[in-house]
Amino acid sequence: MKNPEAQQDVSVSQGIRMMFYVMKPSETAFQTLDEVPDYVRKATPFFISLMLLELVVSWIRKGKPPGGLDDALTSLSAGIMSRLPRLFYRSIELTSYVYIWENYRLISLPWDSPWTWYLTFLGVDFGYYWFHRMAHEVNIMWAGHQTHHSSEGYNLSTALRQSVLQIYTSWVIDNLGPLELILNTPSHHRVHHGRNRYCIDKNFAGTLIIWDRIFGTFEAENEKVVYGLTHPINTFEPFKVQFHHLVNIWTTFWATPGFFNKFSVIFKGPGWSPGKPRLGLIEEIPEVEGKEVPFSSSASQLLKIYVVVQFALMLAFYEETFADTAVLSQVTLLLRVCFIILTLTSIGFLLDQRPKAAVLEAFRCLVFLMLCRSGHLKPHISSFSFAFEIFFSICIAFWGVRSVKQLVSEPWR
Repeated sequence: MKNPEAQQDVSVSQGIRMMFYVMKPSETAFQTLDEVPDYVRKATPFFISLMLLELVVSWIRKGKPPGGLDDALTSLSAGIMSRLPRLFYRSIELTSYVYIWENYRLISLPWDSPWTWYLTFLGVDFGYYWFHRMAHEVNIMWAGHQTHHSSEGYNLSTALRQSVLQIYTSWVIDNLGPLELILNTPSHHRVHHGRNRYCIDKNFAGTLIIWDRIFGTFEAENEKVVYGLTHPINTFEPFKVQFHHLVNIWTTFWATPGFFNKFSVIFKGPGWSPGKPRLGLIEEIPEVEGKEVPFSSSASQLLKIYVVVQFALMLAFYEETFADTAVLSQVTLLLRVCFIILTLTSIGFLLDQRPKAAVLEAFRCLVFLMLCRSGHLKPHISSFSFAFEIFFSICIAFWGVRSVKQLVSEPWR
């Protein structure tokens, strides 16, 4: 018997409660895998609404947005890149889970029992604590997780630097009183995202902070938190944001003598080196003064407007691709994914003001026209096709001239 609620659309009430993990067991328990909704897609409009609300509240309270446009676009880019593989196959964690459950499960719990839901909630939250802790304390796992921590801002867009939706509400909440003892509150998670020495490797909890209190990794917020990595990467280019630490591991691995030392480079903490404790020395973490200025793009406002327009157009094709996955050919899917990655890379180059940014953007616009002409990319409204061709032809001409004159490193006037 199937859960009758499984096939229903998400209501406004459910969407809002989904953002804060307050769904009822009957709303999130399903008998078969096929009934499980795509929570990311269903949560997207509600998440965007909260981002807009965050923007409004920040303007009212502080007279400025909650973070930089360049940082927000980089976070959105990371979120998009993290979901692209799902166009071709199910995620490896889901596939592994299904395989283990079908072949090695010890018992079968009733899927529609509230007690099953409560027990698995505790089990998942406990497992998340240890996975999250390992993602900080095992260097090769940190190479993936560091992307989420690379933002020097702390707002809703930061959550999109990974594929899991997590609500950061530091813009309205300082302290939740007695709930601070049990829940992973905004205050506790601010500490987790800090690069102050007292914040390093603290507060790994997902929902319940009790795990950190039990295992000695809890730290309360006591001084201004400075966000980001201990050694900021100072770039908006998505591949460097994603993979720079892997490059660091590779370089360190070959530069470190001895087999066991090389093994330790991969499986001990990011701060480890021969002669140091497993997690490195806390005194080697750069001190912060609380006056640090986050890295920002030197691009002009006009260029940033252009970037936002191109990002919005790409986002429309991205959403359409996910909606039409079942009817698109593998070739079309692959070409669209390549175009999306090319767009995100070009946007990163433009924001970083890279010398080759104009050449890459001219090439990207040319690729767009070729994909449209070949039928692999089509505007949702067919009457816009001609307008798109004119717009991107102008872009090709503009960026082609700039690349020839090699003026990309100068301010765009």
